[in-house]
Amino acid sequence: MNDGLIASENSSPIIGRRFASQIGWTIVVRLLMTAVSVLAGIVVARWLGAESIGQLAVINVSVVILVQLGSAGLPSANTYFIAKDTKYLFTVALNSLLFTVVVGAVLAFGLTIMATTRPEWFGFVAPGLIGIAAMSIPFQLIGLIGLNIFLAVGDVKRFNLLDLAGQSFVLVNAIVALIILRSDLLTLVFLNAVASAGAGIVIASLVGKYGSKLRNGFASWRFDLRLLGRMVRYGMKFHVSILAAALIFRADLLVVNHFHGAAEAGIYSVAAQVATMLMLLPGVIATLLFPRLTVAEDTRGETTSRVTRITAFVMLFICLAAVPISFFLPAVYGPAFAGVSVQLLILLPGVYLIGVQSILAQYFNAIGLPPTIPALWLITLFAHVILLIVLVPSLGGRGAALASSLSYAMIFSLMLFYFKACTGKSAAAILLLSPYELRGVINLRKPQAS
Repeated sequence: MNDGLIASENSSPIIGRRFASQIGWTIVVRLLMTAVSVLAGIVVARWLGAESIGQLAVINVSVVILVQLGSAGLPSANTYFIAKDTKYLFTVALNSLLFTVVVGAVLAFGLTIMATTRPEWFGFVAPGLIGIAAMSIPFQLIGLIGLNIFLAVGDVKRFNLLDLAGQSFVLVNAIVALIILRSDLLTLVFLNAVASAGAGIVIASLVGKYGSKLRNGFASWRFDLRLLGRMVRYGMKFHVSILAAALIFRADLLVVNHFHGAAEAGIYSVAAQVATMLMLLPGVIATLLFPRLTVAEDTRGETTSRVTRITAFVMLFICLAAVPISFFLPAVYGPAFAGVSVQLLILLPGVYLIGVQSILAQYFNAIGLPPTIPALWLITLFAHVILLIVLVPSLGGRGAALASSLSYAMIFSLMLFYFKACTGKSAAAILLLSPYELRGVINLRKPQAS
């Protein structure tokens, strides 16, 4: 699997052709997905206003958090176990799909009841809207599991195409519901739920069809409780980190909505959406790097450090380019979103650091995820909640942006310190490009050996 991924100064080029190609195509797909999401947000903002986009953001965040909760870390466990040995493919897939169907149904019911009995927790977003969106949770979990299975077996093309196809309905549904049908938020939420259900069913069927083609030499489809236990043990360690990260990335919007209402939440959701878009590159690299490090067993952290240095360099330019872009956002979304520029500027330092951190984290994921990693995320989550409580009531969206940026800086610092302790590398060796690597990054168009 090591196709010249990252080379030393005396060997092959800095990024192998196959890995670079996978990164490039995945980034293109993620950019398209982000563009779809942004355009859908603009449609909702223009047709329904800041309050409705805030309500939609609250609904989506509530569902996303529960999807992360219900996954129990199994998507990452799938990648880990299948990358280690493909003989686990059939049993891992069946274990995961059955587990998430049951858990997803329970979470969907729980969210519906919670919205009905505690509407104030959701800023008085209509319980019926949340109930409709909640029905998509089992199907979103199925889709998440299926996509990670394709990633684990190296089918990056199918992983990307299915992800893009599912995301495209966000824009299609917004156009159909608001422009063509001239309807309201209820219709949009309903169409989104139907699309999620359809995507989950299609992905599950494709996993089954893919497995059938590989039947020779593999075990048959069967449920393995013992293996599920191993998957859950690994997954739960990963799950704590993922869930803490999801809360850090998403809970700020709910807090803004609680203290300042849907309109302010809508403005902050735009800043957060753009910040997420800026994390696209490190997110793609981290996603593709994880299974490779699992196979390569990068115990000394050499490959991880090289990829981190490249990511840190490129992310610096991405975040600098976002500064002038931030001032154009109110013109795109409308006068009601004037505050989005400052909120994004506050988020930028944290965006840079969390992007670099996401690469370092793959080293620990690939070596079995030491318990220290979830502990670091829990410490950061605790600090983030305190910052939100202190800053958001008085500063609104700006306070949420500041709390997020500080929290991102905290987890980066903790992860960097632990990586240094485990590998013995200096901060410069982890973060700063050598002259040879700098030439390699600048001259990526040069023909490369695979």
